[in-house]
Amino acid sequence: MVYQTPQLGADDAAVLADVHEMRQALAATLRVPRRWQGGLRRTMLARAIRGSNSIEGYVVEEDDAAAALDDEEPLSADERTFAEIRGYRQALGFVLQMAADQHFIFDATGLRGMHYMMLAHDLSKSPGQYRTGPIYVHDERADRRVYEGPDAQLVPQLVEALASRLRDEREVDPIVRGAMAHLNLVMIHPFRDGNGRMARALQTLVLSREAIVEPAFSSIEEWLGHNTDDYYRVLLATGQGVWSPENDAALWVSFNLRAHHIQAQTVAQRVEEASAIWQELDQLTAKHQLPDRVTNLLYEAILGYRLRRSTYVKMAGVEERTATRDLAQLCDKGLLRAVGERRGRYYLAGQILIDVRTRCRENRRPMSDPYPWLPSRLLAAAGSVASSRSGLTT
Repeated sequence: MVYQTPQLGADDAAVLADVHEMRQALAATLRVPRRWQGGLRRTMLARAIRGSNSIEGYVVEEDDAAAALDDEEPLSADERTFAEIRGYRQALGFVLQMAADQHFIFDATGLRGMHYMMLAHDLSKSPGQYRTGPIYVHDERADRRVYEGPDAQLVPQLVEALASRLRDEREVDPIVRGAMAHLNLVMIHPFRDGNGRMARALQTLVLSREAIVEPAFSSIEEWLGHNTDDYYRVLLATGQGVWSPENDAALWVSFNLRAHHIQAQTVAQRVEEASAIWQELDQLTAKHQLPDRVTNLLYEAILGYRLRRSTYVKMAGVEERTATRDLAQLCDKGLLRAVGERRGRYYLAGQILIDVRTRCRENRRPMSDPYPWLPSRLLAAAGSVASSRSGLTT
């Protein structure tokens, strides 16, 4: 037995309908090819990678997450952290490939394979293999155990039950199915390491199979990374500290619907800003008689990325000599500024681009929260559970 999908109340159903309406509007926008879509898609994927890994303490700058997408070396992340980022990027690549594969099915072998992709860089973590002993989640800040997974002997059958649910529960909305897949995998905790990241990647995989828009624009991994405390609180409130599949998962589903609703608003905002930024960049390139190939580079500079010549060579498909000339010209025009010596040099937005960013963000619409009461309820519920389990030790 795994956690059962709860019936949606009227409020949850209304929020779910709102999310689908926003996703449909975004899908209609994306159906019309625009030059800025590729750049926005790349940055959204980078934010998802960064968000999911930051929850586990693997924190990198957004441009280093983008470097993993481009199979480049990081600018500032340490070797161990970047190995984890690359592994997650590998698993996310699998998710993207399976999004439209008509022959794909959810099964335990596929989940174990995805885990191997994620952690193959560290064989000490038993990538692709189920854990063979007990497992605990420890809150380092409070120095207490907050969750104990089910007995290791139950893991194979529980993962099979999860996969079966994903295959059979087709009548359930994919947003809700993804949330429940996430909950069940993270509560089963089938692996020695990487369970949280696996659960979030699985949720994105479920969405990618049936959601209205592609994974880069439907994932909530970025939002979860920005709301880590509430994420842990809702897991604690739902699981009550131990494997308890009989517990009600309604609060967890509401939490996920809130995440989708706010993230959908964020994506819509970024689409509007990307369009406005590219209009300004087209004007700038025309004014300075620059080639169109520099526009993608300037867009990433406006986002705050640290730019490298090697990245530009790949992005624009030019020779290194051409890239060097273009970058020098962009610096001469005040659009970019160089930082560092030749070997480790990178480029940042100049004041002209900073001003573009400021103008395009001035008219951001305020976000609406479909569950304004939820954060305070999570705080109270998690506090109650933590107090009742305060006697547990590691």
